[in-house]
Amino acid sequence: MRLVLDSNVIVAAFAARGICAALFEYCVENHEVVLCAEILEEVERALVRKVGLPRAVARDILVYLRREAELATPAAIDAEVCRDKDDAPVLGAAVAGGCSYIITGDADLLSIGRHEGVHIVSPREFWERMKAPKGRK
Repeated sequence: MRLVLDSNVIVAAFAARGICAALFEYCVENHEVVLCAEILEEVERALVRKVGLPRAVARDILVYLRREAELATPAAIDAEVCRDKDDAPVLGAAVAGGCSYIITGDADLLSIGRHEGVHIVSPREFWERMKAPKGRK
């Protein structure tokens, strides 16, 4: 399955052990992760500014992400779809990448729910869907 991991999920995966770390590992091992330049830029900014990682460590993480994920050029998204214009590249990457899911903790994106066949879910919701018995996803 093809999916987008939003920057907040990726940052949480590298900042602490928990559901996002487990989910990140599961997605990289079992699915095709699609990202875009905007997600990578936000990941680097957050890892350095919010998490306090040295810039060199953040760059190593970006090298890893570029190696493990497909980079998509986001499709154009109608401005009315996203409450926050900064979310348009995330949604656009999912559409352009033919993704089934965006996994995010962003309330504005989560409020959309679904767009052009892309389900927008929280890390916990995705985890529960993947662990559900076949036929109940």
